[in-house]
Amino acid sequence: MCGITGFLAPAGQAAGEMNAIVARMSDAMHHRGPDAGGIWTDAASGIALGHRRLSIVDLSPTGQQPMISASGRYVIVLNGEIYNFRKLRPELELKGHRFRGTSDTEVMLAAFEEWGVADSLPHFNGMFAFAAWDRATKTLYLSRDRMGEKPLYYGFAGNTFLFGSELKSLRQHPEFEGEINRGAVAVYLRHNYIPAPYSIYQGIFKLMPGCVLELRANSEPVITPYWSLQDAARSGVASPLTCSAAEATEQLDHLLRDSVGLQMVADVPLGAFLSGGIDSSTIVGLMQAQSSRPIKTFTIGFSEEEFDEAKYAKAVAQHLGTDHTELYITPREAMDVIPRLPQFYDEPFADSSQIPTYLVSQLARQSVTVSLSGDGGDELFGGYRIYRSVMKVNDTLRWAPAPLRSTAAWAMDAAVRTGVLDGVKVKDGKYVGAGPLTGRLTNLAEVFRLSTREELYRYMMSQWRNPTELLPGVEEPLTAFTDPSRKLRVPHLLETMEYVDMGSYLPDDILVKVDRAAMAVSLESRVPLLDYRVVEFSWRTPVSMKIRDGQGKWLLRQVAYRYVPRELLERPKKGFSVPVDQWICGPLRDWAEALLDETRLRNEGVFNPAPIRKVWKDHLAGTRNSNSLLWDVLMYQAWREVHSAGARPDGQALAALGTA
Repeated sequence: MCGITGFLAPAGQAAGEMNAIVARMSDAMHHRGPDAGGIWTDAASGIALGHRRLSIVDLSPTGQQPMISASGRYVIVLNGEIYNFRKLRPELELKGHRFRGTSDTEVMLAAFEEWGVADSLPHFNGMFAFAAWDRATKTLYLSRDRMGEKPLYYGFAGNTFLFGSELKSLRQHPEFEGEINRGAVAVYLRHNYIPAPYSIYQGIFKLMPGCVLELRANSEPVITPYWSLQDAARSGVASPLTCSAAEATEQLDHLLRDSVGLQMVADVPLGAFLSGGIDSSTIVGLMQAQSSRPIKTFTIGFSEEEFDEAKYAKAVAQHLGTDHTELYITPREAMDVIPRLPQFYDEPFADSSQIPTYLVSQLARQSVTVSLSGDGGDELFGGYRIYRSVMKVNDTLRWAPAPLRSTAAWAMDAAVRTGVLDGVKVKDGKYVGAGPLTGRLTNLAEVFRLSTREELYRYMMSQWRNPTELLPGVEEPLTAFTDPSRKLRVPHLLETMEYVDMGSYLPDDILVKVDRAAMAVSLESRVPLLDYRVVEFSWRTPVSMKIRDGQGKWLLRQVAYRYVPRELLERPKKGFSVPVDQWICGPLRDWAEALLDETRLRNEGVFNPAPIRKVWKDHLAGTRNSNSLLWDVLMYQAWREVHSAGARPDGQALAALGTA
């Protein structure tokens, strides 16, 4: 796990100036690679590469980057791991390639020389983002792993093409301007995160997962997928498993055991996050089954009973015999993380489980350098409660013909508009003071108007359901929910929701959350469930093996029960969350009020203050719990405060924050 950055500029820039700039860009991500740093430039070609190293495999100098291939043709900076490099190495040796060290980066370079950059990518099983310069053709390649575990931003600043693992590296370039992308703010308010390919900055993008970008000087980037979630889903649904449940369980167990085994390879201490739920318990069970010594596991506990799962994790750890560490966090310790979040996340990000994720990463980093997690199980095997909720709503709507739904929606709107419910009074053609029944009818009327599965799921997954109300004159850009080119026709609603989540929520929320939280403390996180072979298997898994008797992740549970007794796992899921709603009404109220101040909002010129202030007042009055809506705005405001125009956060300072 490392940080990569660099730029391709018009030729003619002085070598010394290029070196200084790329070194500053690289050092801004010191936290991603505190063990070493390196740069490589070619002034004649205008290319500069920077790297920060967190040493995981081949700790010797032969693993240092930027790394040049044996023939001298390719230069690479790599973030992440190629898990199957030990399998690829002898194959390449048979073709005549020789190696100086034992790193996966060197194997990747040999593959480039043997097959070319683009044709090498299907050979790699890993989590990675890299930049490679082909000195023969003067071509820059950027690429990202299939599921988007590792981040990669890119875009032009003037005539200079910039790229990096985090936006803070791009901000160090003197040509970077940082104009806010207001369309990205709109989708952020809807979803808590900014989905790829957008970023918070105009003209700066996230490379989509499973893609390779090629760029030559004085040309536009060409982006090509080397693996497609859409194709994997379409192929899997077309050829579902036809075996028995017992055989499917055995196949999944074998795949996960191999994935976990590959991801346990490291030359540094390794452990795992353990919540005591199905996903993390399965991963830890598979790890312990393949280890001769107790696996180190880590759990964060909270004093608030409704948020605490530490006791369940402890029971699983005791059964598996892991070397378990748990730490109970006070509300004050959790809240102390909040001012640092804008530095960690680099663009607005409002999944409040970022707080415990950072805390458990900080705990793990005291003992290990690599930690495996159970992320991905819900998306792959139908685990989220929202899936079952949406399916119930959809089943209800299917009984009502479209004309009837339209008429009912009109009647509900009329009831609200005329003010006959809950004492609502009409003012200037608008209703005010809506009570609970009015609010429910308004939402139901909107649901009745929806015509597609994607629209229904988008509505139920939205935070601000009309974000442009907060951003006058702004249109929402297309996303996985709305982009026709990304849609997939599948037989079952569950598959539609899983497909959308794997293409957006998983890479742009869950994996961003884990990557930034872990890297803030220089910890590598690995996600065995997202081995592309497991993902492709999940698409062949029939819905009947994902949800059975109203319970999600049925097939994954059968694997889990092989390692952990059913009685230790069967309980209602609490989720990895914190009581933000209580905090912003109590100890964080002054902080929140300052960020949501009406005059401040109006003067900053981004948001329409009226709907925000109304939600804030209702939340304080206790008439509506709107913590998720408010957290979106608060995290944007906190980010803006830190990353205002001209601000260039110091990477060394961030490293100090992350390891404090």
